[in-house]
Amino acid sequence: MTRLECSVKTCVHNSENCCCKSGIYVEGQAAKNCCDTCCGSFEENRGGMFKNLFKTPETKLMVDCDAVNCVYNDDHQCRAERISIAGDGAKTVGQTECKSFKTK
Repeated sequence: MTRLECSVKTCVHNSENCCCKSGIYVEGQAAKNCCDTCCGSFEENRGGMFKNLFKTPETKLMVDCDAVNCVYNDDHQCRAERISIAGDGAKTVGQTECKSFKTK
């Protein structure tokens, strides 16, 4: 499992810079750098959206990853000890990115 720090405060799954999902999906099949990746699990919190109050923020979770050009990608799973997802003010999936992406 990967330790995840998420600074995407506009995501409905974000709580205390952690994710309330048990796993996320990072997109970026042809990525050459981190701006070519995104968090496919992002969902904008539009203010009135219900947050799952029964889930707690997860510091470690499964990360399915489509960024096959990343050194941490092992058969579509992230094997990094720690990653960071960013996207200040994101409203769409494409406005997020995996800041930990490193080209093979």
